[in-house]
Amino acid sequence: MVLLAAAVCNKSGKAIISRQFVEMTRSRIEGLLAAFPKLMNTGKQHTFVETESVRYVYQPLEKLYMLLITTKASNILEDLETLRLFARVIPEYCRAMEESEIIDQSFSLIFAFDEIVALGYRESVNLAQIRTFTEMDSHEEKVFQAVRQTQEREAKDQMKKKAKELHQARKDAQRRGIKSPGYGGYGSSSMGRSEMSMMQDTTPEPPKPSYTVPSRPSGTGKAMKLVTKTKDVDSFVDQLKSEGQQVTSGSSSKPAAIAKTATPAAHQEIVHLRVEEKLNVTAGRDGGLQNMEVHGIITLKIADEKSARIKVGIINNDTKGIQLQTHPNVDKKLFTSTSCIGMRNAAKPFPVNQDVGVLKWRFQTQDESFMPLTINCWPNESGSNCDVSVEYELQQEQMELNDVMIDIPLPSGVGAPVVNECDGEYRHDSRKNILHWSLPVIDDSNKNGSMEFSIHGHPDDFFPVSVNFLSKRSYCDIEISEVNSVDGDHPVKFSSEVVCFVDKYEIV
Repeated sequence: MVLLAAAVCNKSGKAIISRQFVEMTRSRIEGLLAAFPKLMNTGKQHTFVETESVRYVYQPLEKLYMLLITTKASNILEDLETLRLFARVIPEYCRAMEESEIIDQSFSLIFAFDEIVALGYRESVNLAQIRTFTEMDSHEEKVFQAVRQTQEREAKDQMKKKAKELHQARKDAQRRGIKSPGYGGYGSSSMGRSEMSMMQDTTPEPPKPSYTVPSRPSGTGKAMKLVTKTKDVDSFVDQLKSEGQQVTSGSSSKPAAIAKTATPAAHQEIVHLRVEEKLNVTAGRDGGLQNMEVHGIITLKIADEKSARIKVGIINNDTKGIQLQTHPNVDKKLFTSTSCIGMRNAAKPFPVNQDVGVLKWRFQTQDESFMPLTINCWPNESGSNCDVSVEYELQQEQMELNDVMIDIPLPSGVGAPVVNECDGEYRHDSRKNILHWSLPVIDDSNKNGSMEFSIHGHPDDFFPVSVNFLSKRSYCDIEISEVNSVDGDHPVKFSSEVVCFVDKYEIV
């Protein structure tokens, strides 16, 4: 079967969307579609009609037609089977069979069409696989928002801490009869109003006066106008830096890991490849894996158009059964036969100076043996106290986990826990009621570890336990082996980086 084009058109032959699978001019496809309604007036009750050069295979969709244009030499039975699959794809994305709805979902439909047919030949896929392949979306916007919120939150926490120190220094100076540091030359009424405004803008904690310096000296006694929280944070941090104070970022586990994934490699060649994987894991407190998903992508960035016509060699050592999907412009046959990523049209180069996703993969399982890291949390009630034992075990021994952070929630209002034993380091966050257990590295040399502590509470108070880490090894064990030029097949110098990070990892 050679499928020339797939289109959704109205009864007058006007194309609403059309996807060509072979080289064909726009005037050619428009002419073929315009001729289709005229051929329908023969009174025949078939679902296909032929001309001297092509065959039209169609199916009515209320006021529209799902139309395939094939060569006359194609197998009509295969054509009809393909047509039924195309007709089933339309309702997956469109709530109504109307022109406006088809236009709104045009890109989603075209992406789905590309999964059904490649280079004019039917792919061996079903509706469920098409839905799975097209659901994988990008997370760049989520990463940016998370990083921005983390920066604002850390700056605000630093502001509160410094404001408390300055207030305490002011009280100590007043007790000693010394002029308060940093408050000279400004009216007390101005400072009072500024402190009150800043106190109203913070969280409901015991009063913590803020230190705000006006932008320029003024004899009018007016206070500085506070506009927004973000502006307060930025201005306060600038004030601290101008006074010689060092403002460091806090230790926020998950957003910090996301920020690291957004950091580019220190050195990048003209051809740079990035292997990125995102983990979503939900496990039960009594054992068993509820769900685990791994989404991976290889992005290619080329800095010079002279090196844009290349092939990228991939080594897939995966034994778990992941689902691979190439970009629509990538030659699927070349990738299937040689594990090389190249343009479908070898004469065309890859885009320059932009990150291009060339290969995606997805893995989903409920088998506990596939978890990178298992966490067992055992709270035992002992009178009014709870003795809690937390253990970890590295399941995937080929991986090396860096900056591991295990966060255990604690009951509020009972004070700090008494830690009896701990592999690694721990820190109690009294404001958020969380016990942070951190380990710089977990690998084959320390694949087991534990922590024991006691605190007042109930066993349900210590869940969900959340985990965060980074790894420079791919979970699905996919590597970049080589990059060769299409012209001459000589090797091209390239750089690569691998990052596997956690989007969500909880024991509930």
